[in-house]
Amino acid sequence: MSEFEFEKPLKVERTNIPGMLVFDLAVHGDSRGWFKENWQRAKQTGIGLPDLGPVQNNISFNASKGVTRGIHAEPWDKYISVATGSVFGAWVDLRPGESFGEVYTCVIDPSKAIYVPRGVGNSFQALEDGTAYTYLVNAHWSAELKKTYTFVNLADPELGIEWPIPLSECELSEADKHHPMLEDAIPMAPRRTLVTGANGQLGRAVRKLAEERGIADSFDFGDRDEFDFSDPADYSKVDWTLYGTVINCGAYTAVDAAETVEGRRAAWAANAQGPALLAKVCAEHGIALVHVSSDYVFDGTREEHPEDEPFSPLGVYGQTKAAGDVAVANCPRHYIVRSSWVIGDGKNFVKTMAALSDRCVDPGDSLNQVTVVDDQHGRPTFTRDMAEGIFWLLGYRDGDREPSAPCACGTYNLTGSGRVASWADIAAKAFELRNGNADAVKPVSTAEYYASAKGPVSPRPTHSALALDKLAGTGFVPADWEMRMTEYIKSL
Repeated sequence: MSEFEFEKPLKVERTNIPGMLVFDLAVHGDSRGWFKENWQRAKQTGIGLPDLGPVQNNISFNASKGVTRGIHAEPWDKYISVATGSVFGAWVDLRPGESFGEVYTCVIDPSKAIYVPRGVGNSFQALEDGTAYTYLVNAHWSAELKKTYTFVNLADPELGIEWPIPLSECELSEADKHHPMLEDAIPMAPRRTLVTGANGQLGRAVRKLAEERGIADSFDFGDRDEFDFSDPADYSKVDWTLYGTVINCGAYTAVDAAETVEGRRAAWAANAQGPALLAKVCAEHGIALVHVSSDYVFDGTREEHPEDEPFSPLGVYGQTKAAGDVAVANCPRHYIVRSSWVIGDGKNFVKTMAALSDRCVDPGDSLNQVTVVDDQHGRPTFTRDMAEGIFWLLGYRDGDREPSAPCACGTYNLTGSGRVASWADIAAKAFELRNGNADAVKPVSTAEYYASAKGPVSPRPTHSALALDKLAGTGFVPADWEMRMTEYIKSL
Protein backbone atom coordinates (compact mmCIF):
# COMPACT_ATOMS: atom_id res chain seq x y z
CA MET A 1 0.00 0.00 0.00
CA SER A 2 2.97 2.32 -0.46
CA GLU A 3 1.18 4.41 -3.09
CA PHE A 4 -0.74 6.23 -0.33
CA GLU A 5 0.76 8.84 1.97
CA PHE A 6 -0.35 7.63 5.39
CA GLU A 7 -1.23 9.96 8.28
CA LYS A 8 -1.19 13.12 6.14
CA PRO A 9 -3.42 16.01 7.27
CA LEU A 10 -6.79 16.63 5.62
CA LYS A 11 -6.35 19.35 3.00
CA VAL A 12 -8.57 21.13 0.47
CA GLU A 13 -7.65 22.73 -2.85
CA ARG A 14 -9.79 25.03 -4.97
CA THR A 15 -9.91 24.56 -8.72
CA ASN A 16 -10.35 26.78 -11.76
CA ILE A 17 -14.05 25.79 -11.75
CA PRO A 18 -15.79 28.04 -9.19
CA GLY A 19 -17.01 26.11 -6.16
CA MET A 20 -15.37 22.82 -7.13
CA LEU A 21 -13.05 21.45 -4.44
CA VAL A 22 -10.43 18.69 -4.26
CA PHE A 23 -9.81 17.02 -0.89
CA ASP A 24 -6.64 15.16 0.06
CA LEU A 25 -7.87 12.54 2.50
CA ALA A 26 -5.92 10.95 5.31
CA VAL A 27 -5.52 7.22 4.59
CA HIS A 28 -4.41 5.00 7.48
CA GLY A 29 -2.82 1.68 6.49
CA ASP A 30 -0.92 -1.35 7.70
CA SER A 31 -0.28 -4.89 6.51
CA ARG A 32 -4.02 -5.62 6.51
CA GLY A 33 -4.93 -2.79 4.13
CA TRP A 34 -6.14 0.77 4.77
CA PHE A 35 -8.87 2.87 6.42
CA LYS A 36 -10.00 6.44 5.74
CA GLU A 37 -12.70 8.88 6.77
CA ASN A 38 -14.20 9.30 3.33
CA TRP A 39 -16.58 12.09 4.32
CA GLN A 40 -16.50 13.80 7.69
CA ARG A 41 -19.05 16.58 7.95
CA ALA A 42 -17.58 18.62 10.81
CA LYS A 43 -13.96 18.53 9.64
CA GLN A 44 -14.70 19.18 5.99
CA THR A 45 -17.26 21.92 6.42
CA GLY A 46 -14.70 23.55 8.68
CA ILE A 47 -12.26 23.89 5.77
CA GLY A 48 -14.69 24.87 3.06
CA LEU A 49 -16.95 21.98 2.01
CA PRO A 50 -20.57 23.19 1.76
CA ASP A 51 -22.86 21.38 4.15
CA LEU A 52 -24.45 19.55 1.25
CA GLY A 53 -26.80 17.31 3.25
CA PRO A 54 -26.54 14.06 1.25
CA VAL A 55 -29.72 12.04 0.78
CA GLN A 56 -28.46 9.28 -1.53
CA ASN A 57 -25.23 7.30 -1.97
CA ASN A 58 -24.53 5.84 -5.42
CA ILE A 59 -21.81 3.42 -6.55
CA SER A 60 -20.68 2.86 -10.13
CA PHE A 61 -18.76 -0.39 -10.52
CA ASN A 62 -16.54 -0.51 -13.61
CA ALA A 63 -15.47 -4.02 -14.46
CA SER A 64 -12.78 -3.19 -17.00
CA LYS A 65 -10.03 -0.65 -17.40
CA GLY A 66 -11.06 1.94 -19.99
CA VAL A 67 -14.77 2.17 -19.14
CA THR A 68 -15.60 5.86 -19.67
CA ARG A 69 -18.76 7.66 -18.52
CA GLY A 70 -20.14 11.21 -18.94
CA ILE A 71 -20.11 14.19 -19.45
CA HIS A 72 -23.33 14.74 -17.44
CA ALA A 73 -24.35 17.79 -15.37
CA GLU A 74 -27.14 16.99 -12.90
CA PRO A 75 -29.33 19.30 -10.77
CA TRP A 76 -27.64 18.43 -7.47
CA ASP A 77 -24.27 18.67 -5.74
CA LYS A 78 -21.97 15.63 -5.69
CA TYR A 79 -19.23 14.43 -3.38
CA ILE A 80 -17.13 11.93 -5.35
CA SER A 81 -14.56 9.38 -4.23
CA VAL A 82 -13.15 5.99 -5.23
CA ALA A 83 -13.53 2.95 -2.99
CA THR A 84 -11.11 0.81 -4.94
CA GLY A 85 -9.08 1.28 -8.09
CA SER A 86 -8.56 4.69 -9.69
CA VAL A 87 -10.10 6.94 -12.33
CA PHE A 88 -9.13 9.86 -14.52
CA GLY A 89 -11.82 12.46 -13.83
CA ALA A 90 -12.80 15.33 -16.13
CA TRP A 91 -15.24 18.10 -15.21
CA VAL A 92 -16.75 20.85 -17.35
CA ASP A 93 -18.55 23.90 -15.99
CA LEU A 94 -21.95 23.94 -17.71
CA ARG A 95 -23.47 26.77 -15.67
CA PRO A 96 -24.22 30.09 -17.39
CA GLY A 97 -21.60 32.77 -16.85
CA GLU A 98 -17.95 33.53 -17.43
CA SER A 99 -16.76 30.09 -16.31
CA PHE A 100 -18.96 28.17 -18.79
CA GLY A 101 -16.76 25.62 -20.57
CA GLU A 102 -13.95 25.64 -17.98
CA VAL A 103 -12.35 22.18 -17.67
CA TYR A 104 -10.58 20.55 -14.74
CA THR A 105 -8.98 17.09 -14.74
CA CYS A 106 -7.18 14.92 -12.21
CA VAL A 107 -6.66 11.31 -11.16
CA ILE A 108 -8.74 10.08 -8.20
CA ASP A 109 -7.63 7.15 -6.07
CA PRO A 110 -8.88 6.38 -2.54
CA SER A 111 -6.81 9.26 -1.13
CA LYS A 112 -8.77 11.95 -2.98
CA ALA A 113 -12.35 13.22 -3.01
CA ILE A 114 -14.00 15.84 -5.19
CA TYR A 115 -16.88 18.19 -4.41
CA VAL A 116 -18.76 18.97 -7.63
CA PRO A 117 -21.34 21.80 -7.51
CA ARG A 118 -24.68 21.48 -9.23
CA GLY A 119 -24.41 22.22 -12.96
CA VAL A 120 -20.79 21.09 -13.39
CA GLY A 121 -20.55 18.23 -15.90
CA ASN A 122 -18.96 15.10 -14.50
CA SER A 123 -17.12 12.28 -16.34
CA PHE A 124 -14.48 9.68 -15.60
CA GLN A 125 -12.40 6.92 -17.14
CA ALA A 126 -11.54 3.78 -15.14
CA LEU A 127 -7.77 3.26 -15.00
CA GLU A 128 -7.95 -0.20 -13.40
CA ASP A 129 -10.15 -3.25 -13.64
CA GLY A 130 -12.72 -3.49 -10.87
CA THR A 131 -12.86 0.22 -10.06
CA ALA A 132 -15.65 1.27 -7.69
CA TYR A 133 -16.61 4.92 -8.10
CA THR A 134 -18.88 6.25 -5.34
CA TYR A 135 -20.70 9.53 -4.80
CA LEU A 136 -23.05 11.26 -2.39
CA VAL A 137 -25.79 13.52 -3.78
CA ASN A 138 -28.15 15.95 -2.06
CA ALA A 139 -31.29 15.23 -4.10
CA HIS A 140 -33.07 11.98 -4.83
CA TRP A 141 -32.84 10.74 -8.41
CA SER A 142 -36.08 10.88 -10.35
CA ALA A 143 -37.08 10.54 -13.98
CA GLU A 144 -38.46 14.08 -13.79
CA LEU A 145 -35.14 15.52 -12.63
CA LYS A 146 -33.27 13.59 -15.30
CA LYS A 147 -35.05 15.74 -17.89
CA THR A 148 -33.04 18.73 -16.60
CA TYR A 149 -29.60 17.13 -17.15
CA THR A 150 -27.11 18.90 -19.41
CA PHE A 151 -24.76 16.80 -21.58
CA VAL A 152 -21.54 17.42 -23.53
CA ASN A 153 -19.68 15.07 -25.84
CA LEU A 154 -16.63 13.39 -24.30
CA ALA A 155 -14.68 13.78 -27.55
CA ASP A 156 -15.32 17.49 -28.13
CA PRO A 157 -11.91 18.88 -29.21
CA GLU A 158 -12.84 22.31 -27.82
CA LEU A 159 -12.64 20.86 -24.31
CA GLY A 160 -9.05 19.71 -24.82
CA ILE A 161 -9.40 16.72 -22.48
CA GLU A 162 -6.39 14.43 -22.79
CA TRP A 163 -7.88 11.05 -21.94
CA PRO A 164 -5.16 8.62 -20.76
CA ILE A 165 -6.75 5.85 -22.82
CA PRO A 166 -7.94 6.95 -26.28
CA LEU A 167 -11.73 7.01 -26.44
CA SER A 168 -11.60 4.84 -29.55
CA GLU A 169 -10.24 2.04 -27.35
CA CYS A 170 -12.75 2.57 -24.52
CA GLU A 171 -16.16 1.21 -23.68
CA LEU A 172 -18.82 3.97 -23.85
CA SER A 173 -22.59 3.91 -23.78
CA GLU A 174 -24.37 4.72 -27.03
CA ALA A 175 -25.89 7.80 -25.40
CA ASP A 176 -22.49 9.13 -24.33
CA LYS A 177 -21.18 8.78 -27.88
CA HIS A 178 -23.84 11.13 -29.26
CA HIS A 179 -24.10 13.99 -26.80
CA PRO A 180 -23.88 17.55 -28.24
CA MET A 181 -20.66 19.51 -28.53
CA LEU A 182 -20.02 22.35 -26.07
CA GLU A 183 -21.13 25.03 -28.53
CA ASP A 184 -24.55 23.37 -28.72
CA ALA A 185 -24.92 22.52 -25.02
CA ILE A 186 -27.70 24.20 -23.06
CA PRO A 187 -26.32 25.75 -19.84
CA MET A 188 -27.94 24.49 -16.66
CA ALA A 189 -30.02 27.20 -15.03
CA PRO A 190 -28.94 27.90 -11.43
CA ARG A 191 -31.14 27.16 -8.48
CA ARG A 192 -33.11 30.23 -7.63
CA THR A 193 -33.01 32.37 -4.50
CA LEU A 194 -36.25 33.33 -2.76
CA VAL A 195 -36.21 36.59 -0.80
CA THR A 196 -39.05 37.00 1.70
CA GLY A 197 -39.97 40.41 3.10
CA ALA A 198 -38.60 41.91 -0.11
CA ASN A 199 -40.24 45.31 0.37
CA GLY A 200 -38.58 46.03 3.71
CA GLN A 201 -35.32 47.88 4.21
CA LEU A 202 -33.10 44.79 3.97
CA GLY A 203 -35.16 43.23 1.18
CA ARG A 204 -34.67 46.34 -0.95
CA ALA A 205 -30.92 46.30 -0.28
CA VAL A 206 -30.69 42.63 -1.30
CA ARG A 207 -32.59 43.35 -4.51
CA LYS A 208 -30.36 46.34 -5.34
CA LEU A 209 -27.17 44.35 -4.77
CA ALA A 210 -28.45 41.43 -6.88
CA GLU A 211 -29.24 43.89 -9.68
CA GLU A 212 -25.80 45.51 -9.45
CA ARG A 213 -24.13 42.10 -9.70
CA GLY A 214 -26.26 41.01 -12.63
CA ILE A 215 -27.87 38.04 -10.85
CA ALA A 216 -31.34 39.39 -10.08
CA ASP A 217 -32.79 37.19 -12.83
CA SER A 218 -32.15 34.16 -10.61
CA PHE A 219 -33.84 35.77 -7.59
CA ASP A 220 -37.55 35.81 -6.73
CA PHE A 221 -38.55 38.73 -4.51
CA GLY A 222 -41.76 38.25 -2.57
CA ASP A 223 -43.59 40.06 0.20
CA ARG A 224 -46.36 39.02 2.55
CA ASP A 225 -49.12 39.61 -0.02
CA GLU A 226 -47.55 36.99 -2.31
CA PHE A 227 -46.16 34.54 0.24
CA ASP A 228 -46.88 34.80 3.96
CA PHE A 229 -44.12 32.68 5.44
CA SER A 230 -45.92 32.59 8.81
CA ASP A 231 -48.99 30.88 7.26
CA PRO A 232 -48.63 27.09 6.80
CA ALA A 233 -51.24 27.15 4.04
CA ASP A 234 -49.07 29.38 1.84
CA TYR A 235 -46.25 26.82 1.55
CA SER A 236 -48.14 24.75 -1.02
CA LYS A 237 -48.03 27.77 -3.38
CA VAL A 238 -44.24 27.45 -3.82
CA ASP A 239 -42.32 24.91 -5.93
CA TRP A 240 -39.47 24.42 -3.46
CA THR A 241 -37.46 22.23 -5.86
CA LEU A 242 -36.56 25.42 -7.77
CA TYR A 243 -34.68 26.97 -4.87
CA GLY A 244 -31.21 26.60 -3.44
CA THR A 245 -31.41 29.53 -1.03
CA VAL A 246 -34.02 31.44 0.96
CA ILE A 247 -33.09 34.85 2.40
CA ASN A 248 -35.67 35.73 5.04
CA CYS A 249 -35.80 39.52 5.31
CA GLY A 250 -39.28 39.55 6.83
CA ALA A 251 -39.88 40.30 10.50
CA TYR A 252 -42.15 42.09 12.97
CA THR A 253 -40.01 44.94 14.35
CA ALA A 254 -42.41 47.14 16.37
CA VAL A 255 -40.65 46.59 19.68
CA ASP A 256 -43.13 48.43 21.93
CA ALA A 257 -46.26 47.28 20.08
CA ALA A 258 -45.10 43.68 20.62
CA GLU A 259 -45.99 44.16 24.30
CA THR A 260 -49.71 44.49 23.42
CA VAL A 261 -52.02 41.50 22.92
CA GLU A 262 -52.39 42.05 19.18
CA GLY A 263 -48.72 42.90 18.70
CA ARG A 264 -47.57 39.89 20.67
CA ARG A 265 -49.52 37.56 18.40
CA ALA A 266 -48.15 39.24 15.28
CA ALA A 267 -44.58 39.16 16.60
CA TRP A 268 -44.73 35.46 17.45
CA ALA A 269 -46.19 34.65 14.04
CA ALA A 270 -43.59 36.60 12.02
CA ASN A 271 -40.51 36.13 14.19
CA ALA A 272 -40.95 32.58 15.51
CA GLN A 273 -43.60 30.55 13.68
CA GLY A 274 -42.59 31.84 10.23
CA PRO A 275 -38.87 31.04 10.63
CA ALA A 276 -39.76 27.61 12.06
CA LEU A 277 -41.87 26.82 8.97
CA LEU A 278 -39.11 28.06 6.66
CA ALA A 279 -36.53 25.97 8.52
CA LYS A 280 -38.67 22.86 8.14
CA VAL A 281 -39.22 23.23 4.39
CA CYS A 282 -35.60 24.22 3.76
CA ALA A 283 -34.35 21.18 5.69
CA GLU A 284 -36.64 18.92 3.67
CA HIS A 285 -35.36 20.28 0.33
CA GLY A 286 -31.69 20.88 1.14
CA ILE A 287 -32.11 24.65 0.85
CA ALA A 288 -29.76 27.12 2.54
CA LEU A 289 -31.74 29.43 4.84
CA VAL A 290 -30.54 32.91 5.78
CA HIS A 291 -32.38 34.44 8.73
CA VAL A 292 -31.86 37.88 10.25
CA SER A 293 -31.72 38.05 14.03
CA SER A 294 -31.33 40.88 16.55
CA ASP A 295 -29.27 42.16 19.45
CA TYR A 296 -32.52 42.07 21.45
CA VAL A 297 -32.03 38.33 22.09
CA PHE A 298 -29.57 39.49 24.80
CA ASP A 299 -30.24 41.45 27.99
CA GLY A 300 -27.42 43.93 27.32
CA THR A 301 -25.49 43.39 30.54
CA ARG A 302 -22.30 42.53 28.63
CA GLU A 303 -20.67 45.41 26.78
CA GLU A 304 -20.12 43.30 23.66
CA HIS A 305 -21.98 40.15 22.67
CA PRO A 306 -20.35 37.14 20.95
CA GLU A 307 -22.45 34.80 18.82
CA ASP A 308 -22.50 32.03 21.44
CA GLU A 309 -23.78 34.13 24.37
CA PRO A 310 -26.84 32.46 25.93
CA PHE A 311 -30.18 34.06 25.12
CA SER A 312 -31.64 36.41 27.73
CA PRO A 313 -34.26 38.61 26.04
CA LEU A 314 -35.90 41.35 28.06
CA GLY A 315 -39.14 41.84 26.14
CA VAL A 316 -41.60 40.08 23.85
CA TYR A 317 -39.85 41.17 20.65
CA GLY A 318 -36.53 39.72 21.87
CA GLN A 319 -38.25 36.55 23.00
CA THR A 320 -39.77 35.99 19.57
CA LYS A 321 -36.45 36.63 17.81
CA ALA A 322 -34.69 34.17 20.11
CA ALA A 323 -37.36 31.54 19.38
CA GLY A 324 -36.85 32.11 15.65
CA ASP A 325 -33.10 31.61 16.05
CA VAL A 326 -33.62 28.30 17.82
CA ALA A 327 -35.92 27.08 15.05
CA VAL A 328 -33.62 28.15 12.22
CA ALA A 329 -30.60 26.52 13.88
CA ASN A 330 -32.31 23.15 13.27
CA CYS A 331 -32.02 23.62 9.51
CA PRO A 332 -28.80 21.87 8.41
CA ARG A 333 -27.82 24.66 5.98
CA HIS A 334 -28.50 27.87 7.87
CA TYR A 335 -27.00 31.30 8.40
CA ILE A 336 -28.34 33.35 11.29
CA VAL A 337 -27.20 36.94 10.72
CA ARG A 338 -27.47 38.99 13.92
CA SER A 339 -27.87 42.73 13.42
CA SER A 340 -28.66 45.82 15.48
CA TRP A 341 -30.14 49.26 14.83
CA VAL A 342 -30.89 48.75 11.13
CA ILE A 343 -30.63 51.69 8.70
CA GLY A 344 -31.66 51.47 5.04
CA ASP A 345 -34.15 52.52 2.40
CA GLY A 346 -37.29 53.12 4.45
CA LYS A 347 -38.41 54.50 7.76
CA ASN A 348 -35.50 54.47 10.22
CA PHE A 349 -33.83 56.42 13.00
CA VAL A 350 -31.22 58.24 10.92
CA LYS A 351 -33.76 59.40 8.32
CA THR A 352 -35.97 60.69 11.15
CA MET A 353 -33.03 62.55 12.70
CA ALA A 354 -32.15 64.16 9.35
CA ALA A 355 -35.73 65.45 9.04
CA LEU A 356 -35.65 66.80 12.60
CA SER A 357 -32.30 68.46 11.90
CA ASP A 358 -33.93 70.34 9.01
CA ARG A 359 -36.63 71.63 11.33
CA CYS A 360 -34.13 72.73 13.94
CA VAL A 361 -32.47 75.17 11.51
CA ASP A 362 -35.76 76.91 10.72
CA PRO A 363 -36.02 80.00 12.96
CA GLY A 364 -39.80 79.97 12.59
CA ASP A 365 -40.15 76.41 13.88
CA SER A 366 -40.83 76.00 17.58
CA LEU A 367 -38.69 72.84 17.62
CA ASN A 368 -35.17 73.80 18.68
CA GLN A 369 -34.01 70.75 20.59
CA VAL A 370 -34.48 67.01 20.17
CA THR A 371 -34.17 64.64 23.13
CA VAL A 372 -32.41 61.34 22.37
CA VAL A 373 -31.50 58.44 24.65
CA ASP A 374 -27.82 58.32 25.66
CA ASP A 375 -27.68 55.21 27.89
CA GLN A 376 -28.17 52.56 25.18
CA HIS A 377 -24.97 51.71 23.29
CA GLY A 378 -24.25 49.85 20.05
CA ARG A 379 -23.32 50.12 16.38
CA PRO A 380 -25.78 50.81 13.54
CA THR A 381 -26.19 48.27 10.76
CA PHE A 382 -26.57 49.70 7.29
CA THR A 383 -28.53 47.40 5.00
CA ARG A 384 -25.93 47.71 2.24
CA ASP A 385 -23.39 46.03 4.54
CA MET A 386 -25.96 43.44 5.62
CA ALA A 387 -26.71 42.51 2.01
CA GLU A 388 -23.02 42.32 1.09
CA GLY A 389 -22.30 40.24 4.19
CA ILE A 390 -25.13 37.82 3.41
CA PHE A 391 -23.90 37.38 -0.16
CA TRP A 392 -20.38 36.80 1.20
CA LEU A 393 -21.53 34.14 3.68
CA LEU A 394 -23.52 32.36 0.96
CA GLY A 395 -20.36 32.21 -1.17
CA TYR A 396 -20.91 34.86 -3.84
CA ARG A 397 -17.58 36.29 -4.91
CA ASP A 398 -16.84 38.86 -7.61
CA GLY A 399 -18.50 37.89 -10.88
CA ASP A 400 -20.27 34.80 -9.49
CA ARG A 401 -23.73 33.97 -10.78
CA GLU A 402 -23.91 31.16 -8.23
CA PRO A 403 -22.31 30.78 -4.80
CA SER A 404 -18.82 29.35 -5.23
CA ALA A 405 -17.18 29.60 -1.80
CA PRO A 406 -19.80 29.49 0.99
CA CYS A 407 -18.69 30.11 4.55
CA ALA A 408 -19.38 27.54 7.25
CA CYS A 409 -23.01 27.56 8.32
CA GLY A 410 -23.92 29.01 11.70
CA THR A 411 -24.58 32.31 13.44
CA TYR A 412 -22.68 35.48 12.52
CA ASN A 413 -22.88 38.97 13.99
CA LEU A 414 -23.16 41.49 11.16
CA THR A 415 -23.29 45.19 12.06
CA GLY A 416 -21.31 48.21 11.01
CA SER A 417 -17.75 48.33 12.31
CA GLY A 418 -16.20 51.26 14.18
CA ARG A 419 -16.74 52.82 17.57
CA VAL A 420 -19.57 51.93 19.92
CA ALA A 421 -21.96 54.86 20.26
CA SER A 422 -25.20 55.83 21.98
CA TRP A 423 -28.40 56.75 20.19
CA ALA A 424 -27.67 60.37 21.15
CA ASP A 425 -24.18 60.11 19.58
CA ILE A 426 -25.70 58.79 16.35
CA ALA A 427 -28.34 61.53 16.33
CA ALA A 428 -25.68 64.21 16.87
CA LYS A 429 -23.65 62.74 14.00
CA ALA A 430 -26.70 62.87 11.72
CA PHE A 431 -27.49 66.46 12.74
CA GLU A 432 -23.89 67.53 12.17
CA LEU A 433 -23.70 65.92 8.73
CA ARG A 434 -27.09 67.28 7.68
CA ASN A 435 -26.99 70.88 8.88
CA GLY A 436 -24.05 71.30 11.25
CA ASN A 437 -26.41 71.63 14.24
CA ALA A 438 -25.37 68.75 16.50
CA ASP A 439 -25.89 71.00 19.54
CA ALA A 440 -29.65 70.68 18.95
CA VAL A 441 -29.50 67.10 20.25
CA LYS A 442 -30.20 66.84 24.00
CA PRO A 443 -29.06 63.55 25.59
CA VAL A 444 -31.47 62.02 28.13
CA SER A 445 -31.75 58.72 29.97
CA THR A 446 -34.10 55.97 28.81
CA ALA A 447 -36.21 56.49 31.94
CA GLU A 448 -36.54 60.22 31.23
CA TYR A 449 -37.38 59.67 27.57
CA TYR A 450 -40.21 57.24 28.27
CA ALA A 451 -41.50 58.91 31.48
CA SER A 452 -44.56 60.33 29.73
CA ALA A 453 -45.22 57.37 27.38
CA LYS A 454 -48.92 56.48 27.19
CA GLY A 455 -48.63 52.98 25.73
CA PRO A 456 -46.58 49.93 26.73
CA VAL A 457 -42.80 50.29 26.61
CA SER A 458 -40.56 47.29 26.05
CA PRO A 459 -37.34 47.09 28.07
CA ARG A 460 -34.23 47.71 25.97
CA PRO A 461 -30.73 46.27 26.35
CA THR A 462 -28.22 48.81 27.65
CA HIS A 463 -25.38 47.36 25.56
CA SER A 464 -26.14 46.18 22.00
CA ALA A 465 -22.66 46.09 20.45
CA LEU A 466 -22.02 42.74 18.72
CA ALA A 467 -18.54 41.20 18.41
CA LEU A 468 -17.45 40.99 14.75
CA ASP A 469 -14.41 38.71 15.09
CA LYS A 470 -16.11 35.59 13.68
CA LEU A 471 -17.29 37.42 10.58
CA ALA A 472 -13.87 39.02 10.06
CA GLY A 473 -12.37 35.53 10.22
CA THR A 474 -14.21 34.66 7.01
CA GLY A 475 -12.58 37.60 5.23
CA PHE A 476 -15.49 40.05 5.38
CA VAL A 477 -15.26 43.27 7.39
CA PRO A 478 -18.28 45.62 7.24
CA ALA A 479 -17.69 49.30 6.59
CA ASP A 480 -17.30 51.74 9.48
CA TRP A 481 -20.82 52.92 10.33
CA GLU A 482 -19.74 56.60 10.42
CA MET A 483 -18.51 56.36 6.84
CA ARG A 484 -21.77 54.71 5.81
CA MET A 485 -23.75 57.39 7.61
CA THR A 486 -21.91 60.14 5.72
CA GLU A 487 -22.87 58.45 2.45
CA TYR A 488 -26.43 57.88 3.63
CA ILE A 489 -27.08 61.49 4.73
CA LYS A 490 -25.74 62.75 1.40
CA SER A 491 -28.14 60.44 -0.45
CA LEU A 492 -31.27 61.75 1.30
